[in-house]
Amino acid sequence: MKNILLLILTLFQIISVYGENNRNTPLDLSPARWIWYPSGRTLQNTFVLFRKEINLDKDILSAKGWILADSRYQLFVNGKRVQWGPAPSDPRWQEADPIDLSSYLQHGKNVIACQVCFFGTGDGTHPMGKPGFIFNLNIDGEEIISDDSWMCHLPKSWQPGKYKRWFLRALQEEFDARRFPYGWDDSSFVMNEEWIPAKMVSKDGADPSVCTSSSEYVWEIFGNRNISEIRRRSIPKMKEYDYPVWKLTESMWINWKRPAEDYFDMIIPNSFEVEKDSILESNSENRYIIQPNFSNAAALTFEFKEQGVGWPYFTIDAPEGTIVELLVHEAHKPGGPAIINSHFNSWTRFICKEGINRFETFDFESFRWLQLHIRNFDRPVEISSIGMRRRVYPWKNKPEIVLSDDTLQQLMYATVNTLNNCAQETLVDGMARERQQYSGDGSHQMHSVFQTFGEKELPYRFINTFSQGSSIDGYFMDSWPAWDRLARTVERQMQLTNWGPIIDHSIGFCFDSYHYYMYTGDKEGLKEVYPRLIKFFNYIASLTDDSELLIPAENLGMCSVYIDHEAYKKTRHKQLALNLYLAAMCQHALSPLCSVFDDEENASIIEEYGKKIEKACVKKFWDKDKSVFINNLPWIEEEQEIRYCDRSLATAILYNQCPDNKKEESLRILLACPVEMGFSYPCNAVWRLWALSKEGHIDAVLHDLRTRWASMTSVWENNVLQEFWVARHDEGSQWSHCAVGPLVMLHQGIAGVMPLSPGSKKCRIYPQPGNLSHAKFDIHTNQGPIGFESKGLPGKREIILNLPAGTEFELWLNKREKVNYPLAGEEENGLKKYKIAGGQTIKLKLKYT
Repeated sequence: MKNILLLILTLFQIISVYGENNRNTPLDLSPARWIWYPSGRTLQNTFVLFRKEINLDKDILSAKGWILADSRYQLFVNGKRVQWGPAPSDPRWQEADPIDLSSYLQHGKNVIACQVCFFGTGDGTHPMGKPGFIFNLNIDGEEIISDDSWMCHLPKSWQPGKYKRWFLRALQEEFDARRFPYGWDDSSFVMNEEWIPAKMVSKDGADPSVCTSSSEYVWEIFGNRNISEIRRRSIPKMKEYDYPVWKLTESMWINWKRPAEDYFDMIIPNSFEVEKDSILESNSENRYIIQPNFSNAAALTFEFKEQGVGWPYFTIDAPEGTIVELLVHEAHKPGGPAIINSHFNSWTRFICKEGINRFETFDFESFRWLQLHIRNFDRPVEISSIGMRRRVYPWKNKPEIVLSDDTLQQLMYATVNTLNNCAQETLVDGMARERQQYSGDGSHQMHSVFQTFGEKELPYRFINTFSQGSSIDGYFMDSWPAWDRLARTVERQMQLTNWGPIIDHSIGFCFDSYHYYMYTGDKEGLKEVYPRLIKFFNYIASLTDDSELLIPAENLGMCSVYIDHEAYKKTRHKQLALNLYLAAMCQHALSPLCSVFDDEENASIIEEYGKKIEKACVKKFWDKDKSVFINNLPWIEEEQEIRYCDRSLATAILYNQCPDNKKEESLRILLACPVEMGFSYPCNAVWRLWALSKEGHIDAVLHDLRTRWASMTSVWENNVLQEFWVARHDEGSQWSHCAVGPLVMLHQGIAGVMPLSPGSKKCRIYPQPGNLSHAKFDIHTNQGPIGFESKGLPGKREIILNLPAGTEFELWLNKREKVNYPLAGEEENGLKKYKIAGGQTIKLKLKYT
């Protein structure tokens, strides 16, 4: 009976936490109060330990509640690590994490312990905030809440005020084990006079930390209680597991010519000399003993089999005062730099107590290489248990992809692993450098999150948290919630940067919102987002140059135009792509969304505006003789060359923007890739692939995937996709970046699956297996997975489709194919469309597909 009751309580908790009716609703944690260490100010990167002892006179059925901290917390119960959080959030709408301590609490004395770090400065995962911790736990009807009965401690193991790691990383961690109160999270620990009662810094638990009276002093911010609120976490907790290193790859002695601290603080050149002869050999147990060598430091460089995201850790038996700098890197070439400190200062310093020390970084990293730089030891030290506490999103469905081409198979493995690293609590570009989510190039991964994993909660969170970055003027802070664009607005005012909030990412976000609705049919999930989209439209329309009815690509004020890193020689060449993108968004995304919200007035205004922008693009950039859009048509005489870009040509084909549908020259250029055509970096290269697959050129797509994408070094070394077509070792390149074009093409090109109506109630299937002799995988929809299998080659091919119930399908096939299904519409571009009901498995014998 007890187990049945516990199961019912657990199911109720899951429904109440993640149910759609609770999304974006206020969560009042009262009578819990925000608490903090009693102080008049809190320095950046300050750690505080909070501790609460409770006595339980019987076994418990349930212990569930909520926890939240600014900026990050690590929760322990009776000496066991429970969880780490919270997820990146807008400080006005922080998300509290659910907790379930039922299996951690025991009869008798218990200790709930929480370690909190206040960043106090901008981070890619945290724009700004005020220090605080709040906790509300219900144990079989009895509440345990954060208040001044909790004890707190300011541990000197982390020095408050430690400097920032780099522009988008707040914490440069230095931990001194000699000064840490080990055992503090266990019931046997005896507190001394350094433990004092916590200070309550709020009147209740209804508002986020920015509304408290805590001792923030850098920003001088004051939250507005009329608009701010705490909300429930909208996604599940991350999955964590141990991932040990693969092998020791390098070991050497470092002879310091000056204090090592100077080098790590300032990266001073010529600070050390290297003895590159190996001092240790790799072994299967990954246990190493290092003998002291005068004052030399030992550098041990380990590698993992693939790149992951998580917390690096190791164990060391060393004398008191031994110092270890743990460094991580995405890409290192053996024989390269001795100290791998070339990736945004990605190091953490640990100072040992006497004996065995088990160290783990407080914040997570993205890496394949881990280096231990060990110094200041006068007896043998032993290193063991080196690895990563890896974190990944708890996907409901594990993708199983089978392709007959080994190269493409590996490419798909690498793309899936890239998503594991980029799509976690937010949809980010890369976790090693910025850790912040973008629309535009970064949000293409939303397609694969839906279709590869069948995941809806994470896209919902992306849509809502990104939209919260809506500025007063109307543009979106396009890396929200993160520090980047807040800083850029200051720099922009003083002409100190070319970067500003990216206007084309705001355009892309309107597309993202539309795609979200088409995949899920979740109108309620866009309720807060929609007014912000309209606000953005009014802003961008105000930028229209009345003399040509186009948006300029330069001198926009606060915003900047990005479009792509590599495809343009001059900023003004981006104007065509920008405006075609805008025209397509207005007509094919935002206007239809207006109709969803019964806002027909705006639907009409926005559609007409999009048509005017498209017409103006034709007037300025369409070459009637060549029948193609030319990026620099107005300036050809001045520049003495022709410039195309893959983005403009692809957009024009995808959204039928070529006058009189004269797309042949655009298609020819996209296929040939002449030197006159600017070619986008990987994240944006998917536009060309979309256009080619739409026009039936899947063989060109597969060739591109085999020769261009699969030639990425990162695919074979790190099992991920890199940021640029060329990535270098031992520098700042992102080797795990959100370019997921291969998976997009797997589902939308090879299988040709796209939703045709909201919630995927009606889907298109346009199969194009090309020269793949076998392909088998699932494409997830809101109604369930579509099982896709293709056998054979053109001339003798069989395609098997397992179709979920509750969905209607349009099957698009070469008009010469002979199938016995009713037609679904007019023949188009040599394709016939057939109507097929879901809830069945069909087998197609095809000759021309």
